[in-house]
Amino acid sequence: MTLEQARKDLKTLQAKLSAYRHALGLISYDGSTAAPKQTASNRAHSMPILSEAVYQLTTGPETVALLEFLDENRAALTEKERRQVFLLLKDLRFHASIPLDEFLAYRRLLVESDDVWHRAKPANDFASFAPYLEKIFDAKKRFASYAAPDKDPYDFWLNEYEAGLNTAVCDRFFAAVRSGVVPLLKAVMEAEPVSDACILGDFPEKEQEELARSLMDFIGLDRGHVGLSATEHPFTTSLGSHFDTRITTHIYRENVSYSLFSVVHEGGHALYETGGADDLAYTVLDGGVSMSIHESQSRFYENYIARSLPFVRAVFPKIRELFPQQMRGVSPEQFWAAVNKAQPTLIRTKADELTYSLHVMVRYELEKRVMAGDLAVRDLPAAWNALYKEYLGIDVPDDTRGVLQDSHWGGGMVGYFPSYALGSAYGAQFMARMKETVDVDACLERGDLSPVNAWNREHIWQYGKLYPPQELLERVLGGPFDPGYYIRYLEEKYRKLCRL
Repeated sequence: MTLEQARKDLKTLQAKLSAYRHALGLISYDGSTAAPKQTASNRAHSMPILSEAVYQLTTGPETVALLEFLDENRAALTEKERRQVFLLLKDLRFHASIPLDEFLAYRRLLVESDDVWHRAKPANDFASFAPYLEKIFDAKKRFASYAAPDKDPYDFWLNEYEAGLNTAVCDRFFAAVRSGVVPLLKAVMEAEPVSDACILGDFPEKEQEELARSLMDFIGLDRGHVGLSATEHPFTTSLGSHFDTRITTHIYRENVSYSLFSVVHEGGHALYETGGADDLAYTVLDGGVSMSIHESQSRFYENYIARSLPFVRAVFPKIRELFPQQMRGVSPEQFWAAVNKAQPTLIRTKADELTYSLHVMVRYELEKRVMAGDLAVRDLPAAWNALYKEYLGIDVPDDTRGVLQDSHWGGGMVGYFPSYALGSAYGAQFMARMKETVDVDACLERGDLSPVNAWNREHIWQYGKLYPPQELLERVLGGPFDPGYYIRYLEEKYRKLCRL
């Protein structure tokens, strides 16, 4: 094998993998959006077959020989090729450690579990979902033991979502969040309540859909490459490459803010995905490097941009145009206060900035205990309810608004949740860094986010997965991550909002 031929074969391998993942992603996306409710068995038939093809392509002898040859000759490769080989070898070694029959059974399990979760959540029926969740957690433990027998299983999966992340890092981070947020929340709850009446009422779906499209344009999404659909639980996915990215939202007629912020949140993910350099398309470098970096972008646009007063002032004329009766007598400042009201609530995706990381901390502690064998899946509802009472001071009335509210565990995403809180904290430090050279408030006031997006593209988006997350962080920040930026941001914002 010549080096020239091997480099060509490397491109071909990645092109094939992206095509299979395009098909798998499209089937999964359709299942969560437009597919008829009784079609899960069809997806359960197709996805394992496609997954087997990916498995064989990823672990086959030709791929092994190719990647080992390129790894031996990595000094002659470009920076991007070396990173591609590293990521492909990592994926190969993981998949090769798992018996094919177990891998395919797991893919079928995820399709079935997702279908059961979609029915169990509205029915408040954890009992029907629990057997599937038990199998998922068991598979996660087993796969981790195959891939890294000397590593804690939960640490293995945390590292898969964010290279370098483990329970020790998470414990330190959440300890800092707890010490900063809990006393601040107590002070906020003792202050004069902020009214959120203007965002509650009856907001028709048609007008909310128009608002969603307007927000996509405002934050700079290219709707020629980014689609919007409705689903039970909002998410973002790219299909095959960053040239085709889909976001979803969920509209509640009784609260205009939910879809507003879910569109901007998912839009932040989509900006990251579509902002990658075009030469990364159809390679393993396409897309976000880690879930925490990804969540830093979604939370950046949702909170640091969209929950700011300049943003609200900029978009409020459109809100007033669409909902003239509901917004009669409401000022932009009142709307801003309403969407930033802090109070303990049941639903993570509806949580305010101040309490949000406490919701994440509940999930982190629970899945850590299940992975360690200290908590049985059947006992998750009771443990969930107890932690909500301890951290947020509220009673959970049912599993629909409790342990069943998120789709993540049913989709196999064990170890994902800490990314939300870490991403929120990264975003605060990114904003501080950005403001050294970009007048963000002035951009928002004139309704032009292009300088903000250009900064993110230059420093984060264009690189895709080229740099490991910790290296990317230090490149962007000029130093290490400091959660103090996040705590100080929350303190300054809520002391001003609540006149503490």
